[in-house]
Amino acid sequence: MIAVKTLYETDFNLWLEETAFLIKEGKLDRLDIENLLEEIEGMSRREKDAIESNLIRVLQHLIKWNYQCQKRSPSWAYTIIEHSRRLNKAFKNSPSLKRYFDDVFDECYASACQAASVETQLPLATFPSSCPFSKSDVLDINSDSYLIDITRFTGF
Repeated sequence: MIAVKTLYETDFNLWLEETAFLIKEGKLDRLDIENLLEEIEGMSRREKDAIESNLIRVLQHLIKWNYQCQKRSPSWAYTIIEHSRRLNKAFKNSPSLKRYFDDVFDECYASACQAASVETQLPLATFPSSCPFSKSDVLDINSDSYLIDITRFTGF
């Protein structure tokens, strides 16, 4: 156990390999439980952080798409498509993350408005206080037709 715990501090990759080996071999009494628990909890936090980051990015670009029509670009459309795809992939791999998405949707919209305000140089009050996009708008983006269908997000 002491050797495994020492590995955590000196060679993280080797610690991971040794931890996996001990679990496979059923040698649970030799596991570095404290650090293993910390890593598992950290993985959950990183997954949730990724949900927030991707959601903010989709909403931010949808806002910009609506308020800076003259500056629309394929890169904005790509950003919307890509971050929506990342959200959908996360939900496919971990369906329980959808609850977290639902919980933080409004908070992420507020963050997206702040980011869009900075980027567009428009006052924050320009944007609606409640999100004009539905959760399905964010998740149901079909990349094949998005550049055509993106007009559905205009004029809220």
